[in-house]
Amino acid sequence: MKKHTIITIGRQFGSGGHEVGKRLADRLGIPLYDRNLIQMAAGRLGVSEDQAEAADERLWGNIQAVSAEAVDYADYVRTMKEEKPLNDQIFEAQSELIRHLARRESCIIVGRCADYILENEFPCINAFIYAEIRDRIARIMRLYNLNEEEAWEKIRKVDRERKAYYEIHTGNSWGSIEAHQMLFNVSLLDMADVVGVLAAMYRANR
Repeated sequence: MKKHTIITIGRQFGSGGHEVGKRLADRLGIPLYDRNLIQMAAGRLGVSEDQAEAADERLWGNIQAVSAEAVDYADYVRTMKEEKPLNDQIFEAQSELIRHLARRESCIIVGRCADYILENEFPCINAFIYAEIRDRIARIMRLYNLNEEEAWEKIRKVDRERKAYYEIHTGNSWGSIEAHQMLFNVSLLDMADVVGVLAAMYRANR
């Protein structure tokens, strides 16, 4: 039986990687997995979504408590019998879920080191979405109702966390051509064109 084709999308924060995935999923009629992976992993581990989100695509040493739930998460980690940080458990749970979903159907997976997790088992189209900083700042200001300085700081923080998370778990360089088949600058290439290229590649692999 022919294996399913999986599209993985790495992305800089504020580049619109989720929107690319959503448009592509709508065009191809296949599922998109992004933040819903947090909910699924939380259910599998028996922790709250806030706890899972605090650990998602982050290394525990870099996490700062941002809510009461995040403080609860820190207490939870310190008292765990297995002494395994929750972020490691989230990575393992999401890895299992990603493999399960790839075995079940063709789909699009955003982030979560999916390109690395699936590379030896499934045909994958691996893309990385990035954009000029001015466009990313404008997008984050609009989406999160932040001023320019706040948006810039949020971008720096999230990108730093994603880069560390990806490189520690994969040994590859986040956002490099060595780790991804294609890099798309959506400040230079319209998002609709990126979706069109990825859709054509997906159909060519069917």
